[in-house]
Amino acid sequence: MAIIAVDHEISREHHVWAFGPSMEPVVTVDPGAVLRLELNDCFHGQVTSEDDLFTALDLERVNAATGPIAVRGAEPGDSLVVELLEISPGPRGAAMVIPGFGQLAAKVPGPVTRIFRVEDGVIHMNDRVRFPIRPMVGVIGCATGGAECINFLAGEHGGNLDNHLHGPGSTVYLPVRQDGGMLAIGDMHACMGDGEISGTGVEIDGEILIRVGLLKGAQGTWPVTELADCWVTHGTTLGDLGGAIEIACEEAARLLVDHHDFTLADAFIFLSVACDVGIAQSCQPSPASAIARVKVPKISACPAPFRA
Repeated sequence: MAIIAVDHEISREHHVWAFGPSMEPVVTVDPGAVLRLELNDCFHGQVTSEDDLFTALDLERVNAATGPIAVRGAEPGDSLVVELLEISPGPRGAAMVIPGFGQLAAKVPGPVTRIFRVEDGVIHMNDRVRFPIRPMVGVIGCATGGAECINFLAGEHGGNLDNHLHGPGSTVYLPVRQDGGMLAIGDMHACMGDGEISGTGVEIDGEILIRVGLLKGAQGTWPVTELADCWVTHGTTLGDLGGAIEIACEEAARLLVDHHDFTLADAFIFLSVACDVGIAQSCQPSPASAIARVKVPKISACPAPFRA
């Protein structure tokens, strides 16, 4: 594996708890810069054993995001291009049952904490249950265009998107709403299932290696992600999964029409016959966001989210 030269390193001590319109950067970098970020786990070190329960946590110290990072030349109307090159989880993670959170909350009232051991690419839940890591980041976003949004929630700026596709090899296009963009990343998971139905993945600290770029004059309303074989739109609401799906579909149709010359009717049909609607976050009931996504295959008619 080729060694990637790192231009900047940012300690986990530099973090924010919310995305807002007046964020101040820890560092300002040129497009093309490679950065290594230390990430806190979502509980900020409050969970070290199975005796540490959700009901005892300081909820004002949840989902710290390392940063912010300003990118020179980024202006409203542009997109920050964030390549997730490597994600390296630490050796111990935690997951929880949270009272009142998630589809099985009435059957498993909680609170319950489980500690996981991560070793050689394998997550050990206990002596019998083990499975491969699928590292990803839950929180990735930029400064907002208006009101502040805590990192527990998601919105047009990104934030707590909790999309397991945000792992190594993915590229996230974040809409720039303030000069510099103000990128911050946090909430690492060693693994997380679609929906995150109990409210946690395998929450863990670690390091991430990213490359930041800049796409001038083009952006989604919500973040857009690019993978090797597809690109992915997002839609978020405060708990309404049907509304989130509608937003993600509208975003995909808009990009097909605006950047790839589809008619709206053809976009509608193409989304139905060739694209996949998915659920990133649906821990309901809870005060968390509902987050949907639409995967659009890379074909010659729409090989990227934005027109080249």
